[in-house]
Amino acid sequence: MVSAVCVALTILMSVLGGQAANLLRVSTTSGNPPSIPSVHCWCASYPNMTLCSWPEPSQSPPTHYVATYRERHGNTVTEQCQLIPPGSSSPLLASASSSERLWHCYLPNLKLLTDYIINVTAVYPEASSSHLASFMMEDIVKPDPPVDVQVSPQMNRNLLVEWSPPQTWAYINIFPLNYQILYQWVSKGVTRHVNLESFDNTTVELKGLRPGRLYTFQVCAKELLGLGECSNWSSPVNITIPRG
Repeated sequence: MVSAVCVALTILMSVLGGQAANLLRVSTTSGNPPSIPSVHCWCASYPNMTLCSWPEPSQSPPTHYVATYRERHGNTVTEQCQLIPPGSSSPLLASASSSERLWHCYLPNLKLLTDYIINVTAVYPEASSSHLASFMMEDIVKPDPPVDVQVSPQMNRNLLVEWSPPQTWAYINIFPLNYQILYQWVSKGVTRHVNLESFDNTTVELKGLRPGRLYTFQVCAKELLGLGECSNWSSPVNITIPRG
């Protein structure tokens, strides 16, 4: 056991000494190792709401989890994540939906432009397994999808597309969002699509679309300066442009 731990720590120091923020998985156990938590972290509202999640194994779940985080550089204090068990009604997860049983943890009060390390450990009766990740909050920004998407026909074959920012993006006036519109249709049995980027308002009029054709619209949101990635696409909205 001691030897295995030493090897794991050697690998850890080697990886975290570099610049890449790749995931590092370490298992310290005897016999057959238990499954390692598959952890995904994202910042749903910059700069005050960073969450991590991982699925609970359907077979032989651990007795409990320990989730901690700290700054990557310097002698910093290790903090406990706020654990949120599957099925929780926490307001932090207002927009989260999944068919999996997901554990979440909330990382409050992260500093801007600072590297962090998170360690999620699954504890079993006779073993444990850990997942470590290094990240900077600005790299994992991912808003929740826009809401209240509406598409309405206008004169001259035009469509008005409207939506609202995700309610979880708390500081829209300080950190504005940019939006992309995806619309699709089927022509001769082939699905075609157009992706329109860089809208900083929440209303767009599209021109020259074909009457009688069924279109499907979705919108995604991204931090205005380009931090992180675009949100997941909003729920689809279908509309057929009237003829005449």
